[in-house]
Amino acid sequence: MSSAGRAEPLGPPSSFAKRLLVTGGAGFIASHVIVSLVEDYPNYMIINLDKLDYCASLKNLETISNKQNYKFIQGDICNSHFVKLLFETEKIDIVLHFAAQTHVDLSFVRAFEFTYVNVYGTHVLVSAAHEARVEKFIYVSTDEVYGGSLDKEFDESSPKQPTNPYSYWERYKFPAVITRSSNVYGPHQYPEKVYSTCASIVYFSKFCIHGSGLQTRNFLYATDVVEAFLTVLKKGKPGEIYNIGTNFEMSVLQLAKELIQLIKETSSESEMETWVDYVNDRPTNDMRYPMKSEKIQGLGWRPKVPWKEGIKKTIDWYRENFHNWKNAEKALEPFPVQPPFV
Repeated sequence: MSSAGRAEPLGPPSSFAKRLLVTGGAGFIASHVIVSLVEDYPNYMIINLDKLDYCASLKNLETISNKQNYKFIQGDICNSHFVKLLFETEKIDIVLHFAAQTHVDLSFVRAFEFTYVNVYGTHVLVSAAHEARVEKFIYVSTDEVYGGSLDKEFDESSPKQPTNPYSYWERYKFPAVITRSSNVYGPHQYPEKVYSTCASIVYFSKFCIHGSGLQTRNFLYATDVVEAFLTVLKKGKPGEIYNIGTNFEMSVLQLAKELIQLIKETSSESEMETWVDYVNDRPTNDMRYPMKSEKIQGLGWRPKVPWKEGIKKTIDWYRENFHNWKNAEKALEPFPVQPPFV
């Protein structure tokens, strides 16, 4: 087991009120969650488990890397011996499971890899957590498990009809809490998703749109989804599912035009079109998948950050930090077509 992010030895497990394991903590959403946990819960030990795949970066966690209540461990959730040893040595109380392969388009061409990580890896983690008798296991899923719908909003009891290989989860009979969130955007996101890649056009690529671009998506700013996960952590009931959604909805085409206008500071329709590249649609591409989120709102959570504020913060961050992703083009070479994909 390898660890990093700390020079001085940690105190014994009993010196912290709780010990939280966050998987995939060097990734986009989970890194935001870890920063909030470390800063807001100094009496909790926050353990970040990440294998540091192409889309992960410890730079996302530099602000808290030397905190007394933070520890980074590099490892793979698919390694059952490693995961079992981790639970035994770290005395984990609560798990927030973010680690997964999430890129929809790659899931079609690398279905086995996605199934291996997302299903088998989760099974390994759940088995170890069950054996360790953790008090809560929060599984971070996606709205895509519901499939597409043009008019009906999904709630937590809606049937699951995913249209891509990676949207799959099997319930286990131990204190699991499942969340299903809308698309999330904000700082730290690796340049393969719609917002971060659109920001990257400043540097090296066009905004690629699948099919007509009339597909609509709901988007949440990173800090809002962090607050949702913290709400579920404190108030979520084991065995329950919570949708984390927003009423903000926009077509991919309109989103592209608005972002290009903001980034390139142009209102010319013809100039905006030069930054758009229409590509063949993916095998299945839901036109929309709206969700009802009354259940988590009943716990006191609601999104706060409006679109104009969130996207300005996002674009500003990428302008200041894009050098951190200088190898992004090389990392994206295996992709069937250039991003973004939503």
